[in-house]
Amino acid sequence: MKILVINSGSSSIKFRVYKTTKNGLEEIARGIVERIGEEISYFKYKSYKGEIRYDEVVPTHEEGFRHILKALTDKDKGIIKSADEIVGVGHRVVHGGDKVWKPTVIDKDVEKVIEEYSRMAPLHNPANLMGIRAAKKYFPKALHVAVFDTAFHSTLPDEAYLYAIPYEYYEKYKIRRYGFHGISHQYVSMKTAEILGQPLEKLRIITCHLGNGASLAAVKYGKSVETSMGLTPLEGLVMGTRCGDLDPSIMYFLVKWEGLSLDEVYDLLNKKSGVYGLSGMGNDMRIIEEEAMKGNERAIMTLKVYAHRVKKYIGAYMAIMGGVDVIVFTAGIGEKSPIMRKMILEDMDELGIKIDEEKNNDPWRFNGVISTDDSKVKVLVIPTNEELMIARETLKLYEASKTR
Repeated sequence: MKILVINSGSSSIKFRVYKTTKNGLEEIARGIVERIGEEISYFKYKSYKGEIRYDEVVPTHEEGFRHILKALTDKDKGIIKSADEIVGVGHRVVHGGDKVWKPTVIDKDVEKVIEEYSRMAPLHNPANLMGIRAAKKYFPKALHVAVFDTAFHSTLPDEAYLYAIPYEYYEKYKIRRYGFHGISHQYVSMKTAEILGQPLEKLRIITCHLGNGASLAAVKYGKSVETSMGLTPLEGLVMGTRCGDLDPSIMYFLVKWEGLSLDEVYDLLNKKSGVYGLSGMGNDMRIIEEEAMKGNERAIMTLKVYAHRVKKYIGAYMAIMGGVDVIVFTAGIGEKSPIMRKMILEDMDELGIKIDEEKNNDPWRFNGVISTDDSKVKVLVIPTNEELMIARETLKLYEASKTR
């Protein structure tokens, strides 16, 4: 059986194909359609049979799926003969609100939920929905499944998800903390238990998903009990272009002093802040680190602010869980930046957190473990694999549908 996984963005479609084997799911193809709707678009595809690359005008997501199916069925480099070989299509969806808290077969009601919560995730949900509707046309016989970024955080207790604003706004608009990157936090939590050979239900884990978007989660005995993102992905850590936590009064003063509209303030906080706004050098952490090594004071300051915010959340989550057994770094920065990992965890020896410099510089030689042998808290670097997690959930629902 073959499962297609889709991550549909506003101007891109990322995809992977998995097949079932006796050892689980194995990736057999991947690709991306980039710059959909722009003057020229890029298509990249790679399978175990070879690669396909070209530039072409791709005006819509529906047209993007035509290119995807064309590559998947290519005579020489394709991995299927027809769309009917795809038994399930798993879609990453960012926001399910309080109505969908688990992987779900997509019907008209689920589409309505995704559309409804577009107001809380306007940069993501509409694109996710476009991908779903286009995929259904090209893979009509497959079971289409939505896997929500918010779902893993359904176990947050009241005290973690409620905001201290009039309760009527929670009742009326469901304004609360939802959390995101749940697929990633769940995957690395499970992988941590596997690597350490311990039951997930006995571990207190802080998962650090540090990429252009970034969030932390406190995973206590397999359940998310706190997370840094909130109603939207804007809250929490300093991110590539997002501000993260700030005094809400700042928005008032930006409107009053700069004459900005609320829409302009929202755009500024989401797209022009974070690492981008602090550094003035863009949002690529690699460039910021290179400039910091040259002595650029603004780059150094940006790294310090970034690390400080993560460190603060780690301390808070240790208090909430009554301690921590494992800290895990994942995603682009978490996986690839020894400098940032060191800055975040330095001076935490008295909390039982010690990292080994040699291991931190080359974690893959040590099965991802970068803590010292005598560190009370284990520290790991684990590559996230949200697509595999989505494929697993899609396969579960497909198999369940066949037993009814």
